[in-house]
Amino acid sequence: MDDRTPTRRRVLELGGAAFVAALAGCNTDAPRAETQPPDSTAAVNATREGASPPSSATEEPTGSETPTSPYTRVYRQAVDSVVLVRTDGGSGSGFLVEPSYVVTNAHVVGEASTVDIRFSRARWSGGDVLGTDAESDLAVIELPESAPSPEPLSFAASEPAVGQEVVAVGSPFGLDGAVTTGVVSGVDRSAPAPTGAQIPDAIQTDAAINPGNSGGPLLSLDGRVVAVINSERGENVAFGISAALARRVVPRLIEDGSYDHPFLGVALAAITPDLARALGLSSPQGVLVTTVLDGGPAAGRLRGGTETRLVGGSRVSVGGDVLLSIDGETLRTVEDLSSHLELETRPGDTVELTVLRDGYVTVVEVELGTRPKQ
Repeated sequence: MDDRTPTRRRVLELGGAAFVAALAGCNTDAPRAETQPPDSTAAVNATREGASPPSSATEEPTGSETPTSPYTRVYRQAVDSVVLVRTDGGSGSGFLVEPSYVVTNAHVVGEASTVDIRFSRARWSGGDVLGTDAESDLAVIELPESAPSPEPLSFAASEPAVGQEVVAVGSPFGLDGAVTTGVVSGVDRSAPAPTGAQIPDAIQTDAAINPGNSGGPLLSLDGRVVAVINSERGENVAFGISAALARRVVPRLIEDGSYDHPFLGVALAAITPDLARALGLSSPQGVLVTTVLDGGPAAGRLRGGTETRLVGGSRVSVGGDVLLSIDGETLRTVEDLSSHLELETRPGDTVELTVLRDGYVTVVEVELGTRPKQ
């Protein structure tokens, strides 16, 4: 499947996960979503001519690792539940989460309604795309009764710690059942969605991630899925959709085939030191409302910018509300608001926003809507 690289600078109305493709004062260079091109044999042959996958990607842990290695234990526990996913457009990875249901990336299945699935060292079987959610880059595939039924993998119940060791299992370059290892490099990051926007609460890792790994599991050493691999940005920098977000989206995809994201209906800018000075703030705090969508949930409740200024080399709409907290949680970044909306709320919920407006602090309540599908 062709890589989909969302790099367009545009301000989207913040909806649930905020999924803002570009915000004034924020970096908009999105990581690259990776899938393996259709002709995996050609790709493998190409690697033999010098473009080989990183040496850390092997089909089984070998060398100095022993059968008691924690990586070997995780690999043996998980590999039978990890699949190679193939469509007319390319291939990626996935993993069993319930009997007959496989999770992968929405960008792996694309517009396909059926896919080919192969468990490690097993025969090919078909699968039906049961549901997709491009805004979280998650999809669920339903398998036929004749497909293998290994033990499903479970999502982790809590956020991994930075520095925690992790194991990635998948099909880089079409090589099914390959494993790489690394650590959690960061949490609360943003990952690219097929819509060109950003997914909040993403997990960053330095494990080697290559084309074809997309949709596979990133596992803790106790064998639980801490993230669904989504993309790589460069050497030792890769991202995954957090288990916390997947736990909310996947059951709805299985049940309904789609997922409704909460929607605030505003565009925001991170408050940098330069912007704080322009706003007359003593220090960077909160997030700035630059635009309020007409007719959206926040219309008449929050204020957007009233004039445009050049701040730090970028034009920013200023004069709007500064959001200091949501439901009692202090806001330091746009990602803080995005994650809270996506992980703690649903459409129809009412959120309480502490707002700095015209030099005074006030509290505003907004009933969330449903994010329009893109």
